Amino acid sequence: MPKTHNDEPQAETIVNPKVKFTTISDDEAGQRIDNYLLAQLKGVPKSLIYRIIRKGEVRVNKGRIKPEYKLKADDEIRIPPIRVAEKATPEFSAKLNQVAALENQILYEDDVLLVLNKPSGMAVHGGSGLSFGVIEALRALRPQAKFLELVHRLDRDTSGILLVAKKRSALRHLHAQLRDKRVQKDYLALVRGEWQSHVKKINAPLLKNELASGERMVKVSEQGKPSETRFKVEARYKTSNCTATLVKASPITGRTHQIRVHCLHAGHPIACDPKYGDKVFDEKMQTIGLNRLFLHAANIAFYHPKTEELMRVQAPLDKKLKLILQKLVNQTI
Repeated sequence: MPKTHNDEPQAETIVNPKVKFTTISDDEAGQRIDNYLLAQLKGVPKSLIYRIIRKGEVRVNKGRIKPEYKLKADDEIRIPPIRVAEKATPEFSAKLNQVAALENQILYEDDVLLVLNKPSGMAVHGGSGLSFGVIEALRALRPQAKFLELVHRLDRDTSGILLVAKKRSALRHLHAQLRDKRVQKDYLALVRGEWQSHVKKINAPLLKNELASGERMVKVSEQGKPSETRFKVEARYKTSNCTATLVKASPITGRTHQIRVHCLHAGHPIACDPKYGDKVFDEKMQTIGLNRLFLHAANIAFYHPKTEELMRVQAPLDKKLKLILQKLVNQTI
């Protein structure tokens, strides 16, 4: 009987053709074994990584380990041969232009660090139904790079400054600065109404909930984690259609959706926020061409992980956001 299409064996790609032994360097030490393997075995599903660890196919110093094992300098790792199903279409084929455009969004780069002006609408990493994000795109653009990892995150709809470490030592250094609150981040947000100048700080605990759909929602709650954002009025707009304020928001803590929820808590939701926005205000903003969340990571200050010099990087607003502000200025009464 002839073989049907469904009986045909699925094409496979050999990621690791034979048993491989690697020795951990000082720079690679301190990371979890699962994260190390995810970086080493690009394209291998996370579920398969955990399976080969659980089955003992991955060994450290000839012994079995758990996924949370933290690597030490001079650890010897055994990585087994791995085959993965070949995808029908290349992972980046549908987004090639978007991926290539990231090269033009690099604000600063050296041997240990890369600073990117992330476009709105692009997730920082793959997951939750997305095949790829910024970090996967950068790895595709730099296949020779041994190490590329996000230092922090931005919401998918938020644009602006994103730090990427090119060495593990740089990642550890920058993470320490974030923990010690030595990194200054400033965002620009266009919000509904007239923000009162005396409201310079929102100190409201935030509680994160995950809905059955997997969507994350955050609210102010006494059961939440302490959260603080500082605000400064940059410009006010009063048109025949609406009143809006451009504010600078500087998060002291780094909670999920922090600025967006603190703006809502203050009575001034951010323009075109699909989760926490005001429908009437958003519709007015859409009439002048705004079709994305108006939240942009505009400035960052941190100490360079190699030279210890204070660095300040700015990311300009994109043309669309500048045009929206210009339209509001032209309509001011």
